[in-house]
Amino acid sequence: MVEGGVKKADKTEFTECWKTTWKTPYIMRLALSAGIGGLLFGYDTGVISGALLYIREDFQQVDRKTWLQETIVSMAVAGAIAGAAFGGWINDRFGRKKSILGADVLFAVGAIIMAVAQAPWVIILGRFFVGLGVGMASMTAPLYISEASPARIRGALVSTNGLLITGGQFLSYLINLAFTKTSWTWRWMLGIAAVPALVQFILMLSLPESPRWLYRRDKVEEARSILERIFPADESSIGKRPPATVAMAIIARVEEHQSKEAESAHLWFFL
Repeated sequence: MVEGGVKKADKTEFTECWKTTWKTPYIMRLALSAGIGGLLFGYDTGVISGALLYIREDFQQVDRKTWLQETIVSMAVAGAIAGAAFGGWINDRFGRKKSILGADVLFAVGAIIMAVAQAPWVIILGRFFVGLGVGMASMTAPLYISEASPARIRGALVSTNGLLITGGQFLSYLINLAFTKTSWTWRWMLGIAAVPALVQFILMLSLPESPRWLYRRDKVEEARSILERIFPADESSIGKRPPATVAMAIIARVEEHQSKEAESAHLWFFL
């Protein structure tokens, strides 16, 4: 988080969010680009409901064995559990941006594997790869948005991730409907998921790392330059100091406090 901790979004905050992002569209660009991870999450959980009907038509063993159907559906969840499990370590070790890029690669690879699958086990493998990407994105996207947004509109911006999850589910149903009368029905349904992953990958390449993560890696000036883009210099601030300076001071104070808490917990462990 950049400043002030987590805040619950309310009606006033959404109004303030609209005003702020209109004035500084760079903030919304950060939020929406990272939020595509939520779209991928929703798409993956929704698309299989329609695709499985046509997978059963192409593979008789899937139609006959319910455990194969269950495995195809649930393997993405298993991958998401694994992705979320080591996603936190990747976030801390390599940064939020690289974690999102890695999730996009996994999702795109999984989508392509499923689209060209010639056997049920290949579909299961692709679903697992997609799940890994979903698990990483579900952890990283809200974190990146929260750490790259002003406290007063943070709740509203983070909620865009949840909005895009449901939007992705709705989109998956539309895609299922669009390809029901085409050849390669389920291959299109599952493979087209690589498109938003590629879009997010391209968008994220032009976006910065989280200011807080950079501060933790002693890249103070780089973190400050990003905050100066998020907080315009002419925006009112505390004590007439530049908003970016105030945000940097808050990050420093929060990191110092957490460092002391971690040290205290370490000492208590050996008492």
